[in-house]
Amino acid sequence: MKRALLGVNRLWWLGGAALVLILAVALVRQQRPSPVTAPVVAVTPSNQEAVAALGRLEPAGDVRLLAAPISGIGGSPRISELLVEEGDRVSSGQLLARFDTAPTLVAQQRLIEARLRNLDTRLAVQTRDVRRYRQLSRSGAIPSGELDNRETDLLKLQGDRNEAWAEREKLKAELLLTELRAPMAGTVLKLHARVGERPTETGVLELGASNRMQALVEVYESDIDRVRLGQRVSLISENGGYQGTLTGEVIRISPQVRQRSVLSTDPTGDADARVVEVRVALDPADSQRVRDLTGLKVIARLAATRAPGQP
Repeated sequence: MKRALLGVNRLWWLGGAALVLILAVALVRQQRPSPVTAPVVAVTPSNQEAVAALGRLEPAGDVRLLAAPISGIGGSPRISELLVEEGDRVSSGQLLARFDTAPTLVAQQRLIEARLRNLDTRLAVQTRDVRRYRQLSRSGAIPSGELDNRETDLLKLQGDRNEAWAEREKLKAELLLTELRAPMAGTVLKLHARVGERPTETGVLELGASNRMQALVEVYESDIDRVRLGQRVSLISENGGYQGTLTGEVIRISPQVRQRSVLSTDPTGDADARVVEVRVALDPADSQRVRDLTGLKVIARLAATRAPGQP
């Protein structure tokens, strides 16, 4: 009986301990914090910042450096007459300058013309003489050797005339080089030589092919990823060359990185900076405002663009 009671007590004690353990586990589970899911926040890409850069104004078309011809002694002739000034509008084929080699070539041309007239006269006489000797030779009135001599003289005169004609054509070509004519319509941008001077390797003058103006802007290589074709640009004069602001848009981005050439007036500026050339076409009204200001330095501000992927 006593042993049975001891067994019952042991079972009761084990059951109570198990019950306490179950309650403790349940209490711990209730106190453990449940995992919190962080809310998903949609991040909207922001607009990229605007880009500032230095530049200069240039004609929209080609800029041609017109050189002087090379004279017979290997140097450039002197300018005897200059018919344009900087800023003049010229048409294609218009006479711009004359050189001092013209008088000598004109004199040689007159001499050749006189020689040709003399040869033409001698040829006419010799041709009639040969015809007459051929008739006499067929009738047996003269020996055949006499006809041969006359025909030989005729061939020599014809050769002399051909040479004189070729020399005249050469002089005509050389006379064309005594004048400088505009190869295209445009604006005289700069004169490199004046009357009485021999043009050097810089040529006689620079001619811009168009009255439309552009801006050549040098953007730092670190900022070029924020430049896009069609991007709007505003430009102000660094030194007050014009009033207000010019506007335009990016039409070309150079594929090459190079050293900057448009230097700032700031003495602390980085002259060795690496830049990418960006061409900006000015709006028509603004282009007319500054058509006489080729080379003027400007400060460009390229409008902020949307980040990639942003509608």
